[in-house]
Amino acid sequence: MTPLPDCFCPVDGTRVPMGSLAWCCPVCRGPLDLDFAPTPASLKSLAGRVNSLWRYAECLPLSSPSVSLGEGRTPLVPLKDGVSAKLDFLMPTLSFKDRGAVLLAELALRLRPGRVVADSSGNAGTAVAAYCARAQLPCTVYVPDGTSAKKLEQIGAHGARLEVVPGDREAAARAAREAADEEGTFYASHVFNPYFLHGTKTYVHELWEDLGGRLPDVIVVPVGNGTLLLGASLAIAELHAAGMIDRRPALYAVQSAAVAPLAHAWHEGADDLVGVTPAAPTFAEGIAIPRPPRARQILRAVRDSGGTFLTVTEDQLRHAQRDLASQGLYVESTGVACWAAVREGALGARTAVVPLCGAGLKTGLADS
Repeated sequence: MTPLPDCFCPVDGTRVPMGSLAWCCPVCRGPLDLDFAPTPASLKSLAGRVNSLWRYAECLPLSSPSVSLGEGRTPLVPLKDGVSAKLDFLMPTLSFKDRGAVLLAELALRLRPGRVVADSSGNAGTAVAAYCARAQLPCTVYVPDGTSAKKLEQIGAHGARLEVVPGDREAAARAAREAADEEGTFYASHVFNPYFLHGTKTYVHELWEDLGGRLPDVIVVPVGNGTLLLGASLAIAELHAAGMIDRRPALYAVQSAAVAPLAHAWHEGADDLVGVTPAAPTFAEGIAIPRPPRARQILRAVRDSGGTFLTVTEDQLRHAQRDLASQGLYVESTGVACWAAVREGALGARTAVVPLCGAGLKTGLADS
């Protein structure tokens, strides 16, 4: 079995051996990154490989998966005017979070904890619960009060213990982190654990393969905690460093106008969050994150790519969801955010891909 790479803190450089159950930097308590710089396989060598994200084995920090459910390799379909959609709601648990959750479950199997804990607004918790069930690992998922009933049902159906925390998404995260400090606990955090990011980066490796060894001008991603955006940034860097793309696409980050701390910081020209950004209820519950722990990394990744931040209103979310449904694509209200941001021509003549991240059955239609 391939040795696990070490982790390090991107803020102060503290190194953490990944053989331990440490989930954050012991000095600053911030998220960790992975000391791992792979070289992608050539386009030609991918032919005939397993039809899942594990086909990109050279770029993954774990090998020989035992809990895979066939995640990855989701379809890419045109929408209009050079914009295509990647249908990541066709994953085993009906959201893109499976890309990272499968790596967390594989890592947990190697570390053999007494239990696994996670926190989520729904989709990440569902994915972690499903892959822990596959791995036969005991799992507890902390979710905020008001999480969609169908997501709660799905988490429970996979056998995970549900802890519904009074308050918002931040309250659920605090409860999970307190539990994560208990001995013998593996914190399957899609925010703090860098293995999750190395799972989500396969989204871009698939785009590159499906587009014949190139990427669109713009990659549009919804951003709450920023795991898909940071994964995309990792994959772009890997492909560029290997000479497999000659230019880097711009990253366009989309937030709900109701909860947009990163967009606010961006428009202030800041390198980190600025003050306390007011939060209001939003249909885009999956990206309603008031204080994302990786804010500095997200802002830097967008800036380095030549991208920008966009925000969408509740009316835009509602109309975009119904527009996609009219085209045969029933997507949850968070998952339509990117289409809401660009469907009226915000990109001009540039080519772009938007992710449709979660199935509509998870939330139903946004209220009219």
